[in-house]
Amino acid sequence: MEEIIANLHMHTSYSDGTGNHSEIAHAATNAGLDVVIVTDHNVLVNGPEDYYTFNGKKVLLLVGEEIHDQARLPQKSHLLVLGAGIELAPLAGDLNRLLEAVRRSGGLAFIAHPTDPAAPAVNEDDLSWEDWQITGLAGIEIWNAMSEFKSLLKTKLHALYYAYNPTLIARGPFPETLRIWDKQLLTGRRLMAIGGSDAHALSVRLGPLRRTIFPYEFHFRSINTHILIDRPLEGNLENDRRMVLEALAQGRSFVANDMLAPARGFRFIAHGFNRTAMPGEEITAERGITFQIRLPAQAACQLIRNGQVVQTWERQDLCTFISTDPGVYRVEAFLNYRGIRRGWIFSNPIFIQN
Repeated sequence: MEEIIANLHMHTSYSDGTGNHSEIAHAATNAGLDVVIVTDHNVLVNGPEDYYTFNGKKVLLLVGEEIHDQARLPQKSHLLVLGAGIELAPLAGDLNRLLEAVRRSGGLAFIAHPTDPAAPAVNEDDLSWEDWQITGLAGIEIWNAMSEFKSLLKTKLHALYYAYNPTLIARGPFPETLRIWDKQLLTGRRLMAIGGSDAHALSVRLGPLRRTIFPYEFHFRSINTHILIDRPLEGNLENDRRMVLEALAQGRSFVANDMLAPARGFRFIAHGFNRTAMPGEEITAERGITFQIRLPAQAACQLIRNGQVVQTWERQDLCTFISTDPGVYRVEAFLNYRGIRRGWIFSNPIFIQN
């Protein structure tokens, strides 16, 4: 398996961002990313998908779309549509029709910022996801960097403080989002996790102070989605796009805050009687399962089964656990920064059957 680092969910000047696709690709190469997926609001921008090279570094830029019903007030239930290749925003008023169109096009649909609390101090509505009975979803954005920032904006002074101290923001996915995700997984739904920066590079003003709120490159060094693909990216747009999207659909990925420490090299594997499984896969519990967790650095780690912690480790980089219990297993890892335990790595689940 080849590990690549992707940043998903961002906006250009085609919607409510400030940069263009080339500027985003340049920032991505500076941050050491392999892939970026641009998702402007209700517009599919044709043309920019390609490999971009800056200073000898190459990045694959793909184009998706963040779709929501603009007639709905407030405008809740945003959907990240990746790989569809056609404009689907006109179907936003009917989620069932929209998701069926995504399926027919061969695309993937992920719930965007499922928990997105209101911030009255900056005139921002609650834009959380509400339509949990809908089917046809590929997964859920468990960690959205801008939703987390928004949750901290109790006053305009808070906005100013965090605009000048952005490294203090990220602490992890909202606990409510993880509870909802675990609940959905327990119903048998195979919702795979991604992380999104929701980057806009917005220029804001407060009195005489002006500042770009989180340049693209800042976002690209923090909340990323690490993807495991079958072979290295080869430079062919069509083939590489297909390989990236298939891995995301299958859950061969994990979400990480690379600003705390590089997360490359994390692995979560279940060893069974006659085979092994990685996240997104299932395996039988016959004769027991040995879970192996490899962390890129010593950290606090916990193994979750069916939404409940079954084992914890402190200051470990290799963790093992043996079980005969079926269930949905996933991993969370944490590091301390500025005196606070912060989320570092969140795996996709492995499904253990009887």
